[in-house]
Amino acid sequence: MKKQIALKIDVDTYRGTREGVPRLVEALQRHQAQATFFFTLGPDHMGRAIKRVFRKGYLQKVSRMSVVEHYGIKTLLYGTLLPAPDIGQKCGDILRATREAGFEVGIHCYDHIRWQDSVVGKDEAWTYKELQRAVDRYSEIFGDAPRAHAAAGWQMNRHALRAMQRKGFSYSSDTRGTHPFIPTCNAEIIACPQLPTTLPTLDELVNRDGITLDNIADHMLALTADSEKSQVYTLHAELEGGKWMPIFERLLEGWLAQGYELVSMRQYLASLDISALPRHEVKMLALEGRVGLFASQV
Repeated sequence: MKKQIALKIDVDTYRGTREGVPRLVEALQRHQAQATFFFTLGPDHMGRAIKRVFRKGYLQKVSRMSVVEHYGIKTLLYGTLLPAPDIGQKCGDILRATREAGFEVGIHCYDHIRWQDSVVGKDEAWTYKELQRAVDRYSEIFGDAPRAHAAAGWQMNRHALRAMQRKGFSYSSDTRGTHPFIPTCNAEIIACPQLPTTLPTLDELVNRDGITLDNIADHMLALTADSEKSQVYTLHAELEGGKWMPIFERLLEGWLAQGYELVSMRQYLASLDISALPRHEVKMLALEGRVGLFASQV
């Protein structure tokens, strides 16, 4: 079986949806690559992320990359000094056009900031209500039920994990890890495969350990050069669909040269024997290059 790199595209913001997604669609088509787009479907409240400055290590992390350059001043004010644009309502045509272009689409969240900053400490009622809002909006936009989920910021709780099975998702990609698995939580088996992100993201690497924008593509390609293992790479519409597009295209070219097939998450799932997947617990753990704790395969 040919080794694969599944491309998982997280779309967090109104700007990322409006500008980054069409650019990524064009780039993927040029390279005859597939990918899965996970959309934020409700209001863009990214400006409310300002409260994260009080988290230990957050300012050091954002200092490694220009947040304003990638997200824009307006995005950083949405939900505070500027009203939050509703992504699903304003960008429905872009979302539908992405699927019509042949790309798999799924749920990232309804409100990115609300999920990422709150879900870990919330109860079952809050979690199910928030997820249902995303499911309902997805159905309004696309006319059918969602089949895939990728948690905002890799933030989950046990209720959210259980909801992946109850909502009938074919798979979910809410975690960081090393290989596909069947998740367990407090010894409960959750019958929804997890396809974890296995490679680091560009924003986790840049300006650390001598890695710069000039050599970051070479560093990433070195991680996959001598491997026969399939991988999941998470990119962001705001980054690789923006200023970092040349880096992303260099990665696409490099992975093709290394013999990888560039696939969607659904295609990656189809290559697996689900009945043979191992079971792993999901826990919130630290992740190098990021601030906080993240749902992780253990």
